[in-house]
Amino acid sequence: MAKREHWKQEPETHDYPAALEYLSLLLSDASARSTVASLRRARIIKRKAKDLLRASGLPALPATNVHVAGDLKKVKKGRRLSPVLLVRGDLRIGASLTIADGYHRVCASYLLDEDADIPCRLVGAQDRMRR
Repeated sequence: MAKREHWKQEPETHDYPAALEYLSLLLSDASARSTVASLRRARIIKRKAKDLLRASGLPALPATNVHVAGDLKKVKKGRRLSPVLLVRGDLRIGASLTIADGYHRVCASYLLDEDADIPCRLVGAQDRMRR
């Protein structure tokens, strides 16, 4: 596939509820809500597809995965992809980067160009225990 992905300036509105749903499996409801609120305010940064997969410990899904295939089709049609939402890992405790929303977009981008810069919003987990 010769076409290179292009990205929207901001995540889509529906990405935040999807991130909340996923994060609520990993954090308390209050911490998940606070983390998503922080994601909404975070600035866009860029990170390489290969580094996001390495830091998360997740495999690159194949082009045959239905969601990855859908994102590859969007790219081929020239449609822009939504930036991904990330929660920072912590090497001190063995916590990996969490892709709160956008795993399939990261995988599609990786398949097109592993060195591609992906726009992201990155925050630390918001835990009420921390001050």
